[in-house]
Amino acid sequence: MKRLSGILSLLFVMFIMGCSSDGSTGASGDESNFPEKDIEFVAPASPGGGWDGTARAMQKILTDEGIVDENINVVNKPGGSGEVGWQYLSSKDAHNITINSSLVITNNLLGQSELTYKDFTPLGVLTTEWISIAVPPESEYEKGAEVMEQLKKDPTSMKIGVAPGLGNNDHLSFVQAAKEYGVDVPKLEFQIYESGGDVVSALLGGHIDVATMSVSEAKEQHLAGKFKMIAVSSEERIEGLEEVPTWKEQGVDMVFPHWRGIMGPPDMTEEEIAYWDEKIGEMVETEAWKTLLKNNEWQSFYKDSQESKEFLQQQTENYDELLNESGLTE
Repeated sequence: MKRLSGILSLLFVMFIMGCSSDGSTGASGDESNFPEKDIEFVAPASPGGGWDGTARAMQKILTDEGIVDENINVVNKPGGSGEVGWQYLSSKDAHNITINSSLVITNNLLGQSELTYKDFTPLGVLTTEWISIAVPPESEYEKGAEVMEQLKKDPTSMKIGVAPGLGNNDHLSFVQAAKEYGVDVPKLEFQIYESGGDVVSALLGGHIDVATMSVSEAKEQHLAGKFKMIAVSSEERIEGLEEVPTWKEQGVDMVFPHWRGIMGPPDMTEEEIAYWDEKIGEMVETEAWKTLLKNNEWQSFYKDSQESKEFLQQQTENYDELLNESGLTE
């Protein structure tokens, strides 16, 4: 009887081990089978914007290139400068991921949200647009440094256009350039517009003296000679805009990316993070992704999950300093 009992116990142990090894039971089995259902990309904005466009581009490339086998659905959760979508994600699992940007940091620093990037799992930084400053074609200023020299003499002497509000990348890149140049930043006179298109119209109409906006928003008008870009925030001159100098070339030691990234919900497992590292890393190497970047005037700025975590910490420190410098926080 004892011998029979021992045999039954041994068979039971072997059965349990077999189930664990083939992934049919146990936590490790669940993780190795990830993903187990459809994937949801959360675009924390209305259809048609940059976040939505990034999510839908990823959906298409990951599917068309056969990188992800599961169905991928894009859902729009607009509101609160990303807040609504990110709150929605915070209670989901690793089958749900979202697009992010600097607002996931600055919303918190400005007291507009309790969420920070630390409440999520950074999975990657994908792209950047660079930021320009532009002036009317008849302006006496030919370089960004000349604008900063004037603002150093009198910070209230120029009207500076920005959209859609203070604390975003367009604003903070201008603040950093001014800070590096020794301008009294809190005295600067920013004119706030609802969109980049409105800033372009204000500059064309002579309502402002200088504008800060993404390169993609300014490029067409610059090439048409309707206004002139006089500085860009990139490390090197931008292809197709070789005549526009970087801030660094003008003695202003700064590089300022206008980045977009991707993050998942909190408490993702190492296996789940590794899955997305592999899939996103494969996606950014495809010709389809490279074509997308070129067509949208984006540049590759890829960082994996660990690099993204370090990058977001650095960005938080920089934004905190610039918001304080601008007088928006204490």
